[in-house]
Amino acid sequence: MNEIDLTDMGQRARAAALHLARATTEQKNAALRAMADALEANAESILDANRLDLEDGRASGLSAALLDRLDLQNRLAGIAADVRGVAGLPDPVGQTFDARTLENGLQVSKRRVPLGVLGVIYEARPNVTVDVAALALKSGNAVILRGGSETLRSNLALVAALRQAMTAHGFPADAFQYIENTDRKYVGELLKLHRYMDLIIPRGGSALHTLCRENSTIPVITGGIGICHLYVDETADQDAALKIVHNAKTQRPSVCNALDTLLVHRQIAADFLPRVVEYLGSAGVTFRAEPRALAAVNGRAYDPRVALAGPDDFDTEWLALVLGLKVVDSLDEAIEHIRRHSTQHSDGILTQNNEAAERFLAEVDSAAVYVNASTRFTDGSALGLGAEIAVSTQRLHARGPMALEELTTYKWVVVGAGHVRP
Repeated sequence: MNEIDLTDMGQRARAAALHLARATTEQKNAALRAMADALEANAESILDANRLDLEDGRASGLSAALLDRLDLQNRLAGIAADVRGVAGLPDPVGQTFDARTLENGLQVSKRRVPLGVLGVIYEARPNVTVDVAALALKSGNAVILRGGSETLRSNLALVAALRQAMTAHGFPADAFQYIENTDRKYVGELLKLHRYMDLIIPRGGSALHTLCRENSTIPVITGGIGICHLYVDETADQDAALKIVHNAKTQRPSVCNALDTLLVHRQIAADFLPRVVEYLGSAGVTFRAEPRALAAVNGRAYDPRVALAGPDDFDTEWLALVLGLKVVDSLDEAIEHIRRHSTQHSDGILTQNNEAAERFLAEVDSAAVYVNASTRFTDGSALGLGAEIAVSTQRLHARGPMALEELTTYKWVVVGAGHVRP
């Protein structure tokens, strides 16, 4: 592969960011609609490239979870629709807020502006390529992407289609650059490109996040690793709870907002847990249960789908049809378990007790906290954001799904009439 000059890429991205910052909402929306059209017009070549990546991935032993994330075959139309959805969202750039007039007559406000240049490092997620392109363009940010080797063909096909549409509408190609060389040294170089980059966003496993946190000279947003919990208390509607748990675990088990651990109050464990095993077991789920949960399940009959939980099972993001089971004595114990084991991604309570729900919301400090709903909604599209560039589990400067507004910062605007400070 050709050598890459990341300094040159950074300089060109910075220049492109200045162009993007001047673009009107109408110009950006027209380009986004053209990008969606380009994905559909080039669907055959994109999907052909994706099939080759999938074939190589299977041959190299990629996990089922990574293969699922890599697969575009039945998702490309939905991805294009998400781009059109971004075009239909309000443009945060230029919005004025917190406006006021001081006693001395100075008019003070804050105005939203793009962050500048983003660096996104990700693994087997070609949909991220499109999400980033759409959100970055709409929010006025240039971007440099570095995808994984397992999805190179898919990403190059997507980038070609998107850049063609973007440049046809007057935007510089350098606003959306892709590091085509998969040598890992370029990750390290990108993390040091602080003269030109404003934010690094890793999308991958804990090893990638640790690498970025420990080696970057640029601010890093981390998240997307989800050990997600649902607590079913003694007042919960058990029929509704079964459906919620089933959806949270089985609707798409390979993603970060899928359920990993089910906590059940001891008063209903003997009735509810066998129903969970039967209902989810029919969908192929297997279970790792702590001793009391195992006893509750086997109280009726031994079930080979349920094994005793190991020492690390409640600290595992399964990304597969595996679910941890635990019996707790109280809301306090459920909250304490979540504090010890959650990655502060998505956690919820199933209850008919409003006081318990409010305590859970107040005391569980996750990026998304649920009452009587599946954790699968922690997603930019599902929460009405059009798409997402990442799910942040940090506190600065964004939490949860990051979309348009989270890709902006603000500047102070101060308007005077000859004011001088005494």
